[in-house]
Amino acid sequence: MDQLALLFVLLLGALVSVPVGDRFGLPAPVLMTLLGIVLAVLDFVPNVDVRPELILPLLLPPLLYAAVRRTSWRQFTANRRPIFLLAVALVFVTMAAVAGVAAAIVPGLPVAAAFALGALVAPPDPVAATAVAGQLGLPRRLVSILEGEGLFNDVTAIVLYHVAITAVVTGSFSPWRAGLDLVLSAVVAVVVGLALGWGANKLLDLLGDATLQIGLTLLVPYASYVLAEELHGSGVLAVLTTALFLAEYATDADDVMIRLAGHTFWNIVDTLVTGVAFGLIGLELTTAIRTASGRWGEMLGWAAAVVVVVVLVRLAWLLPATWLTKRLHARRDHDEDIPASWRETVVMWWSGMRGVASVALALAIPLTTDDGSPFPDRDEIVFIAFGVIMATLVLQGLTLPWLVKRLGVRADTEREKDFEKALATRAAKAAKRRLREIEQVEELPDELSEQMQRRAFDIGLRISPDIGEDERREDHEMRVRRLKRVRRIQNEMLSAARHEVLAARSEPGADPEVVDRVLRHLDVRSMR
Repeated sequence: MDQLALLFVLLLGALVSVPVGDRFGLPAPVLMTLLGIVLAVLDFVPNVDVRPELILPLLLPPLLYAAVRRTSWRQFTANRRPIFLLAVALVFVTMAAVAGVAAAIVPGLPVAAAFALGALVAPPDPVAATAVAGQLGLPRRLVSILEGEGLFNDVTAIVLYHVAITAVVTGSFSPWRAGLDLVLSAVVAVVVGLALGWGANKLLDLLGDATLQIGLTLLVPYASYVLAEELHGSGVLAVLTTALFLAEYATDADDVMIRLAGHTFWNIVDTLVTGVAFGLIGLELTTAIRTASGRWGEMLGWAAAVVVVVVLVRLAWLLPATWLTKRLHARRDHDEDIPASWRETVVMWWSGMRGVASVALALAIPLTTDDGSPFPDRDEIVFIAFGVIMATLVLQGLTLPWLVKRLGVRADTEREKDFEKALATRAAKAAKRRLREIEQVEELPDELSEQMQRRAFDIGLRISPDIGEDERREDHEMRVRRLKRVRRIQNEMLSAARHEVLAARSEPGADPEVVDRVLRHLDVRSMR
């Protein structure tokens, strides 16, 4: 098997892991990690030949962009306090705790190298957290906090990691310089993200065609990441800023085809790239095995100690942080999402899985320092990092569904239905307002006006049948049954038309482009 065949296996696994995970109630990213581990121990599977410094630029931008498409700037600002406590403060605390324990148990490990280890294992993975949380049907408030934490903690951790690595490589460290680097990195990232978001928004209007617009959305995250990194900013924060800007300002309510096609396209990208990313985590297990070099007992003990620190620090931080947030929430009138019970806090604690960013940062540790000497205890750091990643991702990922079911933490479906009902009512009222505006300008026959009034009401009723009274609901259901029958017959007619047009594609003298154009017209008609 060569590298290309291995990539194909990972892409195929990414697709298959979704229905398999749904069937057995297991997260698809965890299944892909297990597949990677299985492939890693097979003799005929080659070692992954990807330069460590390319892992983050290749995988993170599309994953972050896809994740941001499912949220909004309003959601981030509403949850700024819990996100800050988890994505910034907890990263600092975890890094310090891991560094202290690692420096104490690993003989000769420099403090700066211990901090590098702490920084790279501190951030829970945004992709694993959101994928697992969304699949388990957790309350929206928990998903919002986990998404916010996962998207922003990499910003903090990567900057701290680079500061620690620089201290080891150069042999010098300045707290003021480190703080300045953190601030400048964030400022540059935000400026780059806003600039590219604004430029991409203008270019989207210029392109017009849905295919070109969706293609641009694939390029923009990479451009934002690379440009920010070139200017010594945070590529992760730049991608988040660009994605949030486009989600806020590049949305046209009437771009139906672009929205439908874009949603499908990014779901495909998210599924494939996520699968490859977590498959690579499992495949890189061979790296950790090579670094053990016959010291399994000793190094496994170190890795186990750091795993315990990472897991317990998160719990010890979440309990008082949740209590504090609740106290502040009770004193103020806002809609901030917080865990509503100790059960939800436990689920948040057990959702702190490490993943793609930690792997990339561990593999990107330099081999030597500026004076040419080997990077101190690099093998030990890499092994411990992979121990933390495997333990949290596989152990927590496989047991999280059981824990959620055991604790009975589920989404508030009644609240979601109420919100859906409110939106349906607003949509129907907006349609009726527009109809009244049209009637003031155009003279509509009574029959047509009555028909349009029914259709305006049906707009909301089709979204949420609960908004209508019993009599009108029964009338609507009867019309829906009649409409379904009409659509079934129409679909069969359109199917016959498509078969006839498609058969003409293979006839002598037929122009395939003309056939495909006619076929697209029929396909669009079928969607109505």
